[in-house]
Amino acid sequence: MSELVVRLSNGKEVPINKTTLEAINRYIRFEISLESLARELGLESWEEAYELVKKIPAWIAWTPPSLLNYMKRRITENK
Repeated sequence: MSELVVRLSNGKEVPINKTTLEAINRYIRFEISLESLARELGLESWEEAYELVKKIPAWIAWTPPSLLNYMKRRITENK
């Protein structure tokens, strides 16, 4: 199965997996800080976390982590 990845402007690639999606969901739903999100994802600063949040499509960000593999399969099968 293909991996979903968000590429940041500094060249860093952030894979969209269950752990990443859980952290992004916490940021969206419970209003944790960008600093906390950056720490959870191993990013260097809140700026990288902000760029990730801006670049990730909203429908992926709001997808429950339990449905991620199903959605990845649907995306890759349609290519």
